[in-house]
Amino acid sequence: MSAPKKVVLAYSGGLDTSIILKWLQTEYGCEVVTFTADLGQGEELEPARKKAEMLGVSKVYIEDLREEFVRDFVFPMFRANALYEGLYLLGTSIARPLISKRLVEIAAAEGADAVAHGATGKGNDQVRFELAAYALNPDIKVIAPWRLWDLTSRTRLLEFAEQNQIPVAKDKRGEAPFSVDANLLHTSSEGKVLENPAEEAPDYVLQRVVPVEQAPNEPEFIEVSFEKGDAVAINGEAMSPATILTKLNEYGGKHGIGVLDLVENRFVGMKSRGVYETPGGTLLLEAHRGIEQITLDSGAGHLKDSIMPRYAELIYNGFWFSPEREMLQALIDKSQEHVTGTVRLKLYKGSARTVARWSDHSLYSEAHVTFEEDAGAYNQEDAKGFIQLNALRLKLLAARNRRLKG
Repeated sequence: MSAPKKVVLAYSGGLDTSIILKWLQTEYGCEVVTFTADLGQGEELEPARKKAEMLGVSKVYIEDLREEFVRDFVFPMFRANALYEGLYLLGTSIARPLISKRLVEIAAAEGADAVAHGATGKGNDQVRFELAAYALNPDIKVIAPWRLWDLTSRTRLLEFAEQNQIPVAKDKRGEAPFSVDANLLHTSSEGKVLENPAEEAPDYVLQRVVPVEQAPNEPEFIEVSFEKGDAVAINGEAMSPATILTKLNEYGGKHGIGVLDLVENRFVGMKSRGVYETPGGTLLLEAHRGIEQITLDSGAGHLKDSIMPRYAELIYNGFWFSPEREMLQALIDKSQEHVTGTVRLKLYKGSARTVARWSDHSLYSEAHVTFEEDAGAYNQEDAKGFIQLNALRLKLLAARNRRLKG
């Protein structure tokens, strides 16, 4: 690859991406533009601007993408009830395509011939960033310094920082206890004290969820309202997508809800252990399942559940912008046309449980399921023929097997 002339860097303002910024300048002699996305990670982002300007960046982009993140990425994913390997709510995975989308758009606006990211060569994020970038611009150059440079240890990174007058936070001079990635959907903690899956994660790893032992001793009830599969209100108050997720995070975190200790299979082939905190997402999933119970037809619901693992795997592996993900999304969105109504959740000591649900679009018929008189709504004699027809092939199989044994 020829040396780039202008690079747009996904920049957090932390040590690693600051070193990458300077490395790009010194390695290629190129102009660097930085892009910092506010996805609700809960950090002050103006210091990132000042740091980038101090390091000689030609232009700094800092954008609040919280509403777009939840509306166009998180909510569509939750319509599918997506869980990777049956457990993981995909908090890191779903953020990467949006960051890549803006990197490519800024590169086009700035006339840049390359984008760069700070993901390592061992993880999934490098795949997610780059697959999304190439899907949106097949001609873009993507620079991944962790796969190119010789700064292969924390010591060498710190030496490079000192040689190039890059400020190093005092706590970065020691071994960090773990690595953290955060956005409005979740906080992910990996590495160091978490690398041995035989050791229980210490409570100090938790950043947005209180340990369940410290959660309130009294339950709390909240109501989440949906329109066409998306949450639109909490306790009757209409809110924007990002505001809803923020509020659900507060409820879930307060009650110790949404902590997952997972050993997962990375796309690149290795297993990794992480602790994920997804309080609002855990409430959202439970509530969405609750409203689907009364509004979604069984055939549609079972088909949707059968494709969910494939859909979740596509997001985890970085294929958000693939045609197959978009095809599955169209099916999922069609299923949500009548997923409208309200769910009441009971929050208590680490659990979120649906205790009531109601909807004008409900398929639930009390007249059909009652144990009392049903006024002719259901003829129980019809079940005999239903059973006989469904038993026919089983009878034929049993007769054949008995004949062969005889």
